[in-house]
Amino acid sequence: MPTRKLKTTPTFDIEDSIPGVIAGVDEAGRGPLAGPVVAAAVVLDPATCPEGLRDSKTLTEKRRIELATALWKTSAVGVGVASVDEIDTQNILQATLLAMSRAVANLPVRPAACIIDGNIKPKLRTPAYTVVKGDAKSFSIAAASIIAKTTRDRMMRELAREFPAYAWDRNKGYAAPAHRAALETHGVTPHHRKSFAPIYNMLYADSCPDLYGRAG
Repeated sequence: MPTRKLKTTPTFDIEDSIPGVIAGVDEAGRGPLAGPVVAAAVVLDPATCPEGLRDSKTLTEKRRIELATALWKTSAVGVGVASVDEIDTQNILQATLLAMSRAVANLPVRPAACIIDGNIKPKLRTPAYTVVKGDAKSFSIAAASIIAKTTRDRMMRELAREFPAYAWDRNKGYAAPAHRAALETHGVTPHHRKSFAPIYNMLYADSCPDLYGRAG
């Protein structure tokens, strides 16, 4: 009989294995067609750490907001943003690493080391360690994922007031049906990532496939 695979839950084990003050770092918004990429760095106080920290993707929006509110009150938090222009000129990976370095630089305390979600490190002045699926393993990275996600979601809701047809308040810039329909009806906005294939293809329809891959 196959062994049932247990779900991974975050702990402080990684933080406890590294001397000094440790910051967890994560990002939100690598995949959307519109909006910036946002990163967060969080230094937790284990004595006041909110209960229920998990990878932000496993939480409801309501619960993410509740935890983010608690984290801002009890933890040291830094946020970094890379703009759409930076995404288009540098590529999404480099823009993500830039947002992460800005998040660490914006921390109100200087950590002894940072633990980064994923397998690529940004350029930092402090030692850094990567942790694949770190938001499911480390409380600090899980906290950073929550801050990054709720911060970016708030930014997309603000952009949705300027461009309501694209429903960014609901889809957060991802390629949802309402977003795709608005692109076909209203076209590309300054907040769209022109280097991403669906948007690039719309802008250069004469020589590229359109939004759904058809030849122009």
